[in-house]
Amino acid sequence: MDTKIIIGAVIAVIAILGIGAYALGGGNTQHAPDELVTCVAAHGEEPEFGFDPMHGWGYHDSGTDPLIQSTVFKRTANNTIVGDLATDYTVSSDFKVYTVNIRNDVNFTDGSHLTAKDIAFSYNKTKQLGEGADLSSLSNVTATNDTTVVFTLNKSDSTFINKLTDVGIVPAATYNEDSYGQNPIGSGPYKLAQWDKGQQFILERNPDYYGPEPYFKKITNLFLDPDAAFAAVKNKDVDIAEVPVSYANETVEGYHLEYFDSIDVRGISLPTQNDTGKKIGDDNLTYGNNVTADPAIREALSIGINRQALVDGALNGYGNVSYNGVAGQLPWAFETTYKDGNVSGAKAVLAAAGWNDTNGDGIVEKNGHPASFSIYYNSKASERQAIAVAVAEQAKDIGINITPVGGSWDDMDPIKFQQPIVWGFGSADPMAIQHQYDSRFAAKGYDNPEILNDSAVDTLIDSAMGQELNSSYPTWSQAAKQANTHFPYLWIGTMDYTYFVSDSLDISNSTHLIYPHGGDIWGNIYDWKRIETNSTQK
Repeated sequence: MDTKIIIGAVIAVIAILGIGAYALGGGNTQHAPDELVTCVAAHGEEPEFGFDPMHGWGYHDSGTDPLIQSTVFKRTANNTIVGDLATDYTVSSDFKVYTVNIRNDVNFTDGSHLTAKDIAFSYNKTKQLGEGADLSSLSNVTATNDTTVVFTLNKSDSTFINKLTDVGIVPAATYNEDSYGQNPIGSGPYKLAQWDKGQQFILERNPDYYGPEPYFKKITNLFLDPDAAFAAVKNKDVDIAEVPVSYANETVEGYHLEYFDSIDVRGISLPTQNDTGKKIGDDNLTYGNNVTADPAIREALSIGINRQALVDGALNGYGNVSYNGVAGQLPWAFETTYKDGNVSGAKAVLAAAGWNDTNGDGIVEKNGHPASFSIYYNSKASERQAIAVAVAEQAKDIGINITPVGGSWDDMDPIKFQQPIVWGFGSADPMAIQHQYDSRFAAKGYDNPEILNDSAVDTLIDSAMGQELNSSYPTWSQAAKQANTHFPYLWIGTMDYTYFVSDSLDISNSTHLIYPHGGDIWGNIYDWKRIETNSTQK
């Protein structure tokens, strides 16, 4: 597409958006040095229910900073959990009761005082709604006084401390489920000043925030698709924009590319059960796939596919190979012994299981059924499409026919337990392993979509949850390792998050947080600042 047309289109888009906070002039956005204009998706797409943590705002697998609200705990750059509202805590010996003491100097932006009752309300409400944070092990939360809150669990769970980073705290006295998302009251570093649905939101610094004061007094975040986001960079309309890895080799004067490795791994579910017409789960969906249910198919794909070629191609080189779905930065990571890209080995696995090309069409068959199936992907995610297409091409070499199919999650939901799907996972909480592999979680929401059923995995998970958290990591590794003996996913690799950043902006690379599924570019917003130049000084 012609560059002038792209730039003209984005100018028109921004004009339509009515972003009056800054003026376009000569192709450059003019705004004060302590004002920030961004186009990032650190909390996913525009929130359907607004900025309401009870409906998942600010939650993205690993306690991302909700900005508007405070959390009980938060994460540091080295993934250590430290207090936000919390001052200290204790855990019972059976890991069923967590008692947290909180600070007594925090007010909401409406002037009301934040107490333990607000924390109890926020967690109980989130548990009731069942959105966002995984609170499946939580029984109830009570405030014993203004500064002490007690979390009582329904089972031993040493990972629960991770959930105390996941929920933004709202005021119990005034919370309204129907209106809070549009007019949120919080106690975080910023407060919502404006939300133009489908266009942008504007945050302003909270003058009463109890923590370190951010450099930027105002943040305007635009909702733009990837092409428009890159065009906004080229037109110098934003300070920072998240872009797909397909743009990572582009250069734009006045900007530099920042990329951060992540624990956000891409993998393709391979249903482990046969399709017998049986149904499963709360939605009563049919499960199973008569091709991928054969262990030889799953193993052949895992050893035959060349992951480095996939990372180099589908992810443009911005990622790291993963053989088992556990990112190397995590303390329960483990090595996988097999080597991939072994086409002859993959063919031998298939032949030994009775899969042979009897008609010379290049596709193996067994009992008259060809090794043929579809892989579905979210059509809004360009890297998932690229992965599906590239895997399909490589699979031909080992005699498996795969058809990539794009669609929305509404399209994929009814078939997610029958058809392979390109998924994204990535959490700093080892409980993710339970959601991926535990047979007792199979077909609950998006959990265990491959319907893996291995009691040894379940037993290891139970054992890990009853151990002190740091001591439990080897057991979590064993659980994931045991699950991977079944090849329930075709793991591909972790993906980097890529951003074009204005040369006038310092986003403090040394303090950025670990990037979970969905990313969290704002996790270290307190450390961002403008680099003073002649063009930024006033």
